[in-house]
Amino acid sequence: MLNILDTLWALHQNPDLDPAPLLEAPELSADEGQQLQLQLLERWLEQGEELAGWKIGMTSGESRNALGDGVRPFGFVLRSRTLMSGASIPRKNLYKGGVENELCFVMADYLGEAATPDRAKSAIAGLAPAFEINQKRLPPGCSAGLRVSDNLSNWGIVVGDTVPQANITADLAELEVALYGQSGSEGEQLIERVPSQGHIDDHFESLSILANRLHRFGHTLAPDQYIITGAYGKTPFAPGDFRGDFSIGIGGVQVKITA
Repeated sequence: MLNILDTLWALHQNPDLDPAPLLEAPELSADEGQQLQLQLLERWLEQGEELAGWKIGMTSGESRNALGDGVRPFGFVLRSRTLMSGASIPRKNLYKGGVENELCFVMADYLGEAATPDRAKSAIAGLAPAFEINQKRLPPGCSAGLRVSDNLSNWGIVVGDTVPQANITADLAELEVALYGQSGSEGEQLIERVPSQGHIDDHFESLSILANRLHRFGHTLAPDQYIITGAYGKTPFAPGDFRGDFSIGIGGVQVKITA
């Protein structure tokens, strides 16, 4: 009988393994997938890894409400895969997937049960431009719950400088994010420019939803954790330099994918 957790763990260690056995997995609800995901996190922690933060999924673009109206599952971010702007990542480590612009929050305080958007706003140390590095490990056609159990495709994040809220020049609803790429001898090219309005959930509402959902599963947002909140521009993995430019004073972030 298929052991889903063992199969997921093997894919996280070796993403080029054949994922086809997971097509035989039973249908999982988002909550069942969340429980499996936390077991996956425990395996990482048992190997000496550390938890660096969390992501909230299904908040933006075509993925919004993909698991059901208002369903916002979470994923975890590992310390060893939390990289600073300018980092280089070997293409061979990533297998298949892509780079996504995401706004990152850095926590200053704990945030858990009965969190509200206002409480979330007061609990952060600041904001940072970031990339999420997503890795495609599952076969097409997997259930929604299995996608959650696979940590919502997260491989890691790349984070720029933290900006205090007082330095932000406009409401986050006015944020626009541009993704640029440069490969070989070609100059830097704009890949995608995406405005917040009409594209992504309110960021502080997302933080409060995340905190409340984590509480249901025995966890909490904690000081110094990094929280990513939904994709803007995205592009598949390819060797080259990638830059995210965030308006309203948030700044930029860079990552290099090496051959």
